[in-house]
Amino acid sequence: MAEELGLLIDGATNYAIYMLDPAGRVTLWNRGAERIKGWSEAEIIGQDVAVFYPPDDVAAGKPVRDLALANDLGRIEEESWRVRKDGSEFLASVTITALRDENGALRGFGKVIRDITDQKAAEAAIVRREHHLHSILATVPDAMIVMDERGTVASFSAAAEQLFGFAENEVVGRNVSMLMPSGDRSAHDGHLSTYLKTGERHIIGSIRSVTAMRRNGERFPIELAVGEVSIAGERIFTGFIRDVTARVESERRMQELQSELVHVSRVSAMGTMASTLAHEINQPLTAIVNYLETAREMIGDAPDGALGGIAEAIELAAAQSLRAGQIVRRLRAFVDGGETGFELEPLDVLVREATTLGLLGAHEAGVMVATDIASGLGHVRVDRIQIQQVIVNLIRNALHSMQATVCKELRIATARDEPGWVRIAVIDTGGGIEAGVRARLFEAFATTKEDGMGLGLSICRTIVEAHGGRIWADAVEGGGTAFNFTVPLADVFNA
Repeated sequence: MAEELGLLIDGATNYAIYMLDPAGRVTLWNRGAERIKGWSEAEIIGQDVAVFYPPDDVAAGKPVRDLALANDLGRIEEESWRVRKDGSEFLASVTITALRDENGALRGFGKVIRDITDQKAAEAAIVRREHHLHSILATVPDAMIVMDERGTVASFSAAAEQLFGFAENEVVGRNVSMLMPSGDRSAHDGHLSTYLKTGERHIIGSIRSVTAMRRNGERFPIELAVGEVSIAGERIFTGFIRDVTARVESERRMQELQSELVHVSRVSAMGTMASTLAHEINQPLTAIVNYLETAREMIGDAPDGALGGIAEAIELAAAQSLRAGQIVRRLRAFVDGGETGFELEPLDVLVREATTLGLLGAHEAGVMVATDIASGLGHVRVDRIQIQQVIVNLIRNALHSMQATVCKELRIATARDEPGWVRIAVIDTGGGIEAGVRARLFEAFATTKEDGMGLGLSICRTIVEAHGGRIWADAVEGGGTAFNFTVPLADVFNA
């Protein structure tokens, strides 16, 4: 029996098992102790237990104190540092048991030692990773939600708490569908069930725009990305959620602004056409009046009654022609000098909004865009919609001019012009404009486009001149055109 027990003890090579006499000297030493601590049985038998303790513990009397405590309590367990033969230290799980005979007399001590250095390092690494994960969850700007394959929430980040209005303990353990509008909850459960059965993905692995619901019942748009990982055979899903309310509102405002600009463009185009037609129609009306007056003089005061009736009809026709001419002149005066809604507008915001709208599709067309908005220019006094219409028109013309060029570069810049005025420039690397064409570029119905009506730049000139500014085009060295126009700074009107 003793031989079998010895074999069992020696076979436990992952444990250092040894015995001490009542004075603390080694009396039995297994192979596990030799492997873990480095001393052979011949080297260690008879050695004092203090040889296994670090110098600081020996100086503090810990070896003697441990045996005394084990004697008093019968058994002690602890985790503390021990020393190998080569002087290296390791963290050990230590059990010391007092051994007594049938009369209760102390016969010695049994010690079981297990090296737990790697285990504790692994546990510490897990703790560090957990702390790291918690720090990420607490600081990541996007909301993060971790859930299991049943949709049960396991983790709810600080950003998610702020976004949805729920505390983490109110959400953990509940189905994530609680954060969705009622109409979407059953669909979510169905998508998850279908994925688990068939592997058919609906949301996982992609970014989707969906609707979420806050604690107060408010619905709001979000971008949702879901990732998946398998841990010990169980699927874990992590959802990353971004509130896009501001972006959706910005897009809505941009669409409204675009519609407003299109409407103003149409009205301005109609105004310019009316002005041109008024100018053209006024000339034949004047000629008609002159011919009628001449015919009236040629008839004179003839006694013939028929001629008198003709003369009266001619006189009435002349009067109506004059009246038509007055109506046309009033129409032209209204179009040329109509009132505009001048307001103080921040120049950088005005240009940025118009640039964003005008550059739609520029990136896809391979156009490199640079903006150079001068600082400190402050406010301008303009009709915002009309000036933004000018900027958008010039940008769209520039993009059109670069369709066939290899080098596609566009620059939008602002700078001080003459005192009290600011210059806005749109510079392209297109094919350029011939000098003869530039001279009449801003006239109505003058165009360089095959399918253009020639009203856009004419409208721009009308708008800029209504603001007291000027607009012109310069050739750019190396090819391209620089369109420039000026608008007044706010202090021009306060001088």
